[in-house]
Amino acid sequence: MLSSLTLALSCLLIISPNTSAAPNGYDSIPTAGQSIPLIRRVPTERSVSDWEVWAKNEREALTVKYGGSIEKRSTGTNLITNQNADSSYYGTVAIGTPPVSFNVILDTGSADLWVADQACTIGCSKVQLFDDLQSSTFHNLSQPFDITYGSGAAAGTLGQDVVQMAGFSVSSQTFGVVTEASSGLLNPPVSGLLGLGWQTIASSKASPLWQTLASSGSWTDPVMAFQLTRFINATNAHTQEPGGSFTMGFVNSSLYTGTIDYQALPSTPSYWILPMKSLTVQGNSVSIPTGSSSYSAIDTGTTLVGGPSSVIQNIFAQIPGSQPGTGNWQGYWTYPCTTTVNVAISFGGPSWPISPADFLLTKISSSQCVGAFFELNTGGSAPSWIVGDTFLKNVYSVFRYNPASVGFAALSNTALAMNGVDAAPPSATIGSVSASATAGTGGGTNAASHRWGVQWAPLVGGIFVAVGTALM
Repeated sequence: MLSSLTLALSCLLIISPNTSAAPNGYDSIPTAGQSIPLIRRVPTERSVSDWEVWAKNEREALTVKYGGSIEKRSTGTNLITNQNADSSYYGTVAIGTPPVSFNVILDTGSADLWVADQACTIGCSKVQLFDDLQSSTFHNLSQPFDITYGSGAAAGTLGQDVVQMAGFSVSSQTFGVVTEASSGLLNPPVSGLLGLGWQTIASSKASPLWQTLASSGSWTDPVMAFQLTRFINATNAHTQEPGGSFTMGFVNSSLYTGTIDYQALPSTPSYWILPMKSLTVQGNSVSIPTGSSSYSAIDTGTTLVGGPSSVIQNIFAQIPGSQPGTGNWQGYWTYPCTTTVNVAISFGGPSWPISPADFLLTKISSSQCVGAFFELNTGGSAPSWIVGDTFLKNVYSVFRYNPASVGFAALSNTALAMNGVDAAPPSATIGSVSASATAGTGGGTNAASHRWGVQWAPLVGGIFVAVGTALM
């Protein structure tokens, strides 16, 4: 999960913070297999100084997160909300009996589910809270839960309960019941986070919701997919806008065109990692390292794209008038706003272009803009690149359980037509249960987990990195 300003990134459905029983509109929620719209929230106007603080927090949060020096089968869709102009994307899950809905950041860069509890007294104001006393199926595991992100931390205990999403139900799902969170970690109406990475990186050591469903054969196809909307360049955008869709068990053919190009994960699944094969800027090829130095984490919970300093510097060397940032902008680069920047990335198949609108992070003067690619120096065996929503808004992305791989396809005209179109954000979309599974045993102490053999700390509250928190 990456971090900091509110630019744009991850999946969650909007629900009234006052909901205490069944999800809003639960009786009329689509059945499994239908698409669920995502919501995006547009941020208020930010000053240059606000952007500077956000940029600094985003870069530092990602560095910390990735270990830097600092038998029934079915399908289902969860509509996403776009929060604060592409800063984060969230969806909805329902927990307990009777089910209660919660907005959660959808993050492929982590693997734990957690929500704020009724007993939370720090950092949980104005969000929907989980009340274990109101669920007849809740089981307290009496084990500590403690997870640290680059932008803060959350602590509580581990519990198990029925968790529903997009028409699927998993009984005895282990999740964090958070009783304390750092200030600013949760931005209403988001109550928590749903990790969509592999169990090997779960702090709780429990099987993630998606992995339980995929491994049990509950899905028609062993895939989950994202289509994310763009509002970063929209005028008069609201705090919450339709964010796209997240599907489980199938790919929505109306949202992409052509074929899906799948590339296999290069090692034992942990993060969703792909080797970056080529990168072009203004049509010019930029040299990138090979082997493990090219590993890229495909992270819906991160807003921007972070990479090795030498490569980022070479990217901006192709853009006349570029200058390295200073102060809070250290690690970022500015370039003339009159320049239209065209960047494309390949992970072994087609070269996928990034819209110039996504490359432009923000304008800091009448003539200078800041790019959405920044220098990130991860440590140990952490991936050299963190590829977030700046890239993912430009493709239909598919995360496949077996064989373990990530696929991309070109967005269809139907999907592209959703960008920047002001509309009502989606309501809660849990879906009538059409397939169920039982989670395997999990639990265990929940100190910071280790990814690639190095200590990591996922970022939730940061601006760019991570699933979710935006600068409000």
